[in-house]
Amino acid sequence: MPKKEKVSTKVAAKSKNEPKPGENPGRIVDIDVSHEMSGSFLEYAYSVIYSRALPDARDGLKPVHRRILHQMVEMGLRPERGHVKSARVVGEVMGKLHPHGDGAIYDALVRMSQNFSMSLPLVDGHGNFGSLDAGPAAMRYTEARLAPAAMAMVDEADEDTVNFSPNYDGQILEPEVLPAAFPNLLVNGGSGIAVGMATNMAPHNLGEIIAATQFLIESPKATLKQLMKFVPGPDFPTGGEIHGVEGIKDAYQSGKGAFQIRAKVEIGKVTSRKLGLTITELPFNIGPEKIVEKISTLVKSKKIQGISDIIDLSDGQNGTRVIIECKNGYEPEDVLAKLYKLSPLEDQFSINAVALVGGKPKTLGLKELLEVFISHRIEVVTRRSLYRKRKAEARLNLVEGLLKAIIDIDKVVKIIRGSDDATEAKAALMKSFKLSEDQAIYILDMPLRRLTKISKIELDGELKELTKSISELTTLLKSEAAIRTQVSKELGELSQRFAIARRTLVLA
Repeated sequence: MPKKEKVSTKVAAKSKNEPKPGENPGRIVDIDVSHEMSGSFLEYAYSVIYSRALPDARDGLKPVHRRILHQMVEMGLRPERGHVKSARVVGEVMGKLHPHGDGAIYDALVRMSQNFSMSLPLVDGHGNFGSLDAGPAAMRYTEARLAPAAMAMVDEADEDTVNFSPNYDGQILEPEVLPAAFPNLLVNGGSGIAVGMATNMAPHNLGEIIAATQFLIESPKATLKQLMKFVPGPDFPTGGEIHGVEGIKDAYQSGKGAFQIRAKVEIGKVTSRKLGLTITELPFNIGPEKIVEKISTLVKSKKIQGISDIIDLSDGQNGTRVIIECKNGYEPEDVLAKLYKLSPLEDQFSINAVALVGGKPKTLGLKELLEVFISHRIEVVTRRSLYRKRKAEARLNLVEGLLKAIIDIDKVVKIIRGSDDATEAKAALMKSFKLSEDQAIYILDMPLRRLTKISKIELDGELKELTKSISELTTLLKSEAAIRTQVSKELGELSQRFAIARRTLVLA
């Protein structure tokens, strides 16, 4: 065989100093193409995995979703405010944080508003945000603002609870992760295709996930069997029936597993004379139009017999309702069995729970996902408590200074009026009332009208509240058990606000 030649490319490497006219502009370096391609591809793969395709296990968000929520907070689009054009949100996100296509940003915004895609929507959309069978209207026609549940994701980000890093051009800062007061990755699920790996997470019931999280906080050595008493399986926003508990157990144990999900179908009279099937719930991500089209094709090709008519009465107000009339002489149960076999009335859902942990992709089971979230919330509550303590201590110092000065407001005014400049006034106040520099500066910066209206009773009340708050925060920070209890308590409050009954039936 002929000897394989080494493929190389020549690259001009710039010298430290710019070359003078007539001089050699650089030097030639031989580089192995296979080595260069390997390194470049790895950099590209890492960028896709970390910056675009996979969610973070802590807040359950990909960068585009996190940036949308953060920018909407910056724009003041809180639930109590009015909606704004989706195009405006997309433009702000694209220009400041996410330098990619506007279509990808709008698609992410749309998904966060769809109650058939997410168990707990994070965006409150106004207008046509699509359906299971049709896409949304253009971003110039729709409007958006944050949903109430989104505030539980973004609140406290301004209390030093998470790290911020520069955006793509280094002009502003963006959060590396959101505080996320509930396990969003498990509650809302998600999917993504990276380089050499993919993720597909099923949505779950918020109340069940929080109950399991609280149990794990109290019992860190809890087994998967114990956790599954709280979380029997996924809970899809479109309902349906899950068949195959073993597949769920595999997914919760290893992070990978598959199970069957069926439509919910009622058998009974559909007209005064005929029996038939009434479909009220469909498998996840399957719309009624797709079902009607597939069944019609099966009937025309005579792969299914016994169906005389199919009527789609589904709408946005009443949900899914597809009526299938059966011919006389055919048992609806037999027709349904064939439909499960040949149509999307039965579908397989595969879980591949891959998420970023410490910046690296990892396949996680149910307990591991909950443990990552609990560790994140412990860090958030700890940092938040430290921030609030520092803030309370700083305010307490100023209140104490005001209480010293308020005893003789006339003397304060006299000192200020008799001083040649602020530096002299500050020194005189510090000496006369034994104030710290910060206290003296605060008094000098206050408008005279506020000095005259300060009430000693109000200051005494604020002093007591601040002292109590500092004491409680100090006690909390001294005990990890107390912090874990606080995390559990806040989860319980969220469950009371947002938890709803299970929609998907889990069958053996």
